[in-house]
Amino acid sequence: MNGAFLILFIALIALMALIPSLLRRLAIPQVIALLLVGTLIGPSGIDLIGHLARAAANFRGLPPETAQTTAEQFGALIDTLGSLGLVFLMALAGMEADFKLIRSVRLPATVLSVLTFLVPAAAGYFVYRHFRPDDIPGQLLYASLFASHSVGIVFPVMRDLKLSHSRFGAAVMISTIVTDVSSIILLAVSVRLYRQTQSPAAGHAGTLSLFDRLPDFCTGSWLTAFFLILILGYLLFTIFTVGFIGRRIMKYFNPGEDVLITIILAVILGAVVLGELCGVNQVVGAFVAGLALSRFVHGENALLFRRFESIGYGFLIPFLFVSIGARADFSVFGGNGGGVTVTLWTVAALIVSKIASGYCAMRVSGFERRVSVAAGLMTVPQLSATLAAAEIGRELGILDGVFFNAIIVLAIVTTLPVPTLVRLTLRNCRFRNAGDFEVPQVLKDEELL
Repeated sequence: MNGAFLILFIALIALMALIPSLLRRLAIPQVIALLLVGTLIGPSGIDLIGHLARAAANFRGLPPETAQTTAEQFGALIDTLGSLGLVFLMALAGMEADFKLIRSVRLPATVLSVLTFLVPAAAGYFVYRHFRPDDIPGQLLYASLFASHSVGIVFPVMRDLKLSHSRFGAAVMISTIVTDVSSIILLAVSVRLYRQTQSPAAGHAGTLSLFDRLPDFCTGSWLTAFFLILILGYLLFTIFTVGFIGRRIMKYFNPGEDVLITIILAVILGAVVLGELCGVNQVVGAFVAGLALSRFVHGENALLFRRFESIGYGFLIPFLFVSIGARADFSVFGGNGGGVTVTLWTVAALIVSKIASGYCAMRVSGFERRVSVAAGLMTVPQLSATLAAAEIGRELGILDGVFFNAIIVLAIVTTLPVPTLVRLTLRNCRFRNAGDFEVPQVLKDEELL
């Protein structure tokens, strides 16, 4: 069994290194390449894991049942690494935030945040409602997917075009962070509502949430209101507590010490566990913990952030996208579930709502037409946060295969052309500086996101 696992792991790592390197020549983002790797090894692709497991079993003279068990257990290993990658991804997204920028661009950042959250969220809500009119948790989840932005696409494009110091660039970056936080909260509400509608026999044994262990009579609209208050309290408590702990540990440890990575990870996972006990999904806990630590992992402590970033983007986070791609089952598009129709509605509604809301927001803030169109285009890509939220919905049973695969297609369709379109739209445009402020370090184009 150990030998078979080693063979499977070496094959997977080779694919994760080779395919993104080849597709990089075609300007295809590494996230998309990793999704393709997942679809190749999964049952919808060539089922490489299954073939290698059977080959290893035949070589060692073991029965076919052993190969099936090995493939299933290796799939569970990928899922576990993907879950850790999700925690790292959201924690790093929080660490990259810098809310000091908002002082320089209050009006455009506020208008852009409000419109690019509400309009796409409404579009996602009504698209899902059209196909599933009685599924309120699913409607809210789809709304949160539409409302989120792609931090990993926005930041590198802003830096490449040297727009980080402009009013346009600062407004887009701030709105991206604000809408991501808002969409994560909406995701937590949808998950809470879904769990509330399920009977104890539906399978909450694997969750830590204390809400899932309440008596049957403790239901109703008051519980949802209490949950919203609890979320706000959890956010404030986590930001204060993790920030306090961050200040303390930075006084006693050097950023280059290996043990500091372990301590930071323990703090983040503690926030995640506390959130799970309160019924808040791990995505929220990891993001908020990273947000609280953002002030302490830059500047003179930048080495700590880079090391934490290397572990996440260099090893764990790729497994998140591979595991998502492996679960994709595109055979649902050929059935009677309306997969093609759902995908077309999803892609069209998101693109129209994102571009329209971004355009209107920037025009209201006094920007010219071409710049306003570019701002709308910048909100279109759906990658890390959207895929992570969709994976949560699929795992819990809120999203079925049709809607889950529609989101994967959406990520591919909206990510590939947008950076080029933004560059063409903003060519020869002039921008005013937002003020004298320090621009946060962002990921390089050749990195994962």
